Amino acid sequence: MREFSVGEVAKRAGVSVSALHFYERKGLIRSLRTAGNQRRYAADVLRRIAVIRVAQRVGMPLESVRQALACLPDQRTPSVEDWATMSAAWRAELEERIAQLTELRDRLTGCIGCGCLSLKACALANPEDRLAVEGAGPRRLAPG
Repeated sequence: MREFSVGEVAKRAGVSVSALHFYERKGLIRSLRTAGNQRRYAADVLRRIAVIRVAQRVGMPLESVRQALACLPDQRTPSVEDWATMSAAWRAELEERIAQLTELRDRLTGCIGCGCLSLKACALANPEDRLAVEGAGPRRLAPG
């Protein structure tokens, strides 16, 4: 099995060495150690990093990515089927986030979320600050 140094992986994956160390600390990838205590990565890590970067690009939390990658056997390159499973699982979360962002965009000018600050218009949308019983902060625009 071919192994790569941290510099080789960083160059091939298009990430910094510090990003690799960060991904490793977060449990997203793993390395082996040589007798001289140098990191070595198996080839599957390149695809795993690609998955991580795409997931980050669409806004997936690293914990969701870690959980998805944890379901794969060690040292196995994620396949097209693996990606289909992961992306399908993330789709609902992304759809929810898109809906929240759309609502935020559409209401941003006229509403500060009620419950955090007061505008005269909020008295109409939130009479007597009824939303305050649900907690502090912008209740209408905060996720469930």
